Amino acid sequence: MSETPSLDAHVHLDTHPTHPSAVQAVLTGSQAHIALMALEAAGWSAAASRVLVLARIDQEEPYWAADAAKHLVAGGITVEITPRLQEAIDEEWTWPDYPMPWCTRSEIREVSHQAQKVHDDIRNGQLLIHAHDGHTTVAVGTYLHPGGTSVHLHGEDHLRQVAETFDSPAQALLAFEKVHSTEMHPGPAPLTATERAAVDARSVFDVTTAKSATFSPRSETVPVYLADAGDHDALLDTFLDAHAEFEKWRTWSDDTTHAIHESQTLRIERVHETLAHETAWTVAAYETPVSDRMWHLTLTDATPSPLLETLLNSLAEGDAWETAIGSPITEKTVTQATRPLTSAGWKHTIEGRWIRWETTRGDAGVQFNAFAAQNPSGLPTWTLWAGASINHPTWAIHASAYTVPPFWPDSPKTWLTAPAPALHSHRPALPPRPHHPAFRLLSARTHLADARDEPARASVRNLPPRP
Repeated sequence: MSETPSLDAHVHLDTHPTHPSAVQAVLTGSQAHIALMALEAAGWSAAASRVLVLARIDQEEPYWAADAAKHLVAGGITVEITPRLQEAIDEEWTWPDYPMPWCTRSEIREVSHQAQKVHDDIRNGQLLIHAHDGHTTVAVGTYLHPGGTSVHLHGEDHLRQVAETFDSPAQALLAFEKVHSTEMHPGPAPLTATERAAVDARSVFDVTTAKSATFSPRSETVPVYLADAGDHDALLDTFLDAHAEFEKWRTWSDDTTHAIHESQTLRIERVHETLAHETAWTVAAYETPVSDRMWHLTLTDATPSPLLETLLNSLAEGDAWETAIGSPITEKTVTQATRPLTSAGWKHTIEGRWIRWETTRGDAGVQFNAFAAQNPSGLPTWTLWAGASINHPTWAIHASAYTVPPFWPDSPKTWLTAPAPALHSHRPALPPRPHHPAFRLLSARTHLADARDEPARASVRNLPPRP
């Protein structure tokens, strides 16, 4: 059997300098064009001369980079994989709270790969999106190749699937309008944070910077709502070290930390390894250790560190969390709370029960829910957010009707309009890829056991399983 002749083509594979899971390839050699064509056919994008990037929406880039390397080597092309990329290739991980827990790891990857194909078809203009539901989860479109069908799409990023097919665009649009007429918007949905990060990763960048092992972050003063998330766990550790009146408890599975005030009437919960848009912090205040909650607020994992630091420090100010149950929220209260936003020129709109203040660019805002304020329930009364929109924020803070810690009502001014440092070479705020061993392939079984046993352990400690 004859051996494949060696080509004068060399491919250097490494992790991307700014994207958490993307992979870059630097090509050299007189026959590098052969490797270039092979990688482009496999979904890689040119980012600079002889530099390609693989940036997907399923965080499976290391796996597909290894697959591409095998095919390149089989074709006689020399491939070099850096140790850090090899570590990412060898890592065993899975998505926490995956909606189809019966799937094996290979089946999960196949579902993600099909979602990637849909994404690529839309990006490359092969799948025309006619309308969406106002969010990013449901859409209707038509494949433009001869004999192409029309489809309904459901889900976003690595969970997007073809839910239904139709013989014509008219049939697909009529069926879509029948279900989503009140929320139907023309054209494709806004890009998700994951899609935007992939676009950024594919942008042209300096090859010398890409090949460097270290990178110097560029600091810039920005509004607080645009600041980096930083290290939330480190902020919590610093807070607990400085305030002995709070006692730290951590669940046996090591995925959640509770900080309980010595009075047991103020409780902080920090859930580690959450997705960027999921609740990572819950703060709750109680009249007595065994009473119902007086107020509570939640923060997502991408909340800027200056906001989190301000919140934690305010909680340590004596009896700051005490408030009278039943204190009504009046028009005067709302006006006083949002006056700094109005003074800063934020746009003020009213839509039914919702009163909103947004920046002129629409990249941050505050929402007040008048119904929730007068009818306390599970709905948040206040929402602070920044990102693409309030429905798809980069980060969000939700507060209940009676949340009156010292940072409120001054928070719009202190948190949203004050300048703060930001590092602009940091990795984008993507849903964090779960790492071994905390989320190994059998982690779902561990979390089920944890959920079953946690109330019992909490009762022994006289601590609640969750605020």
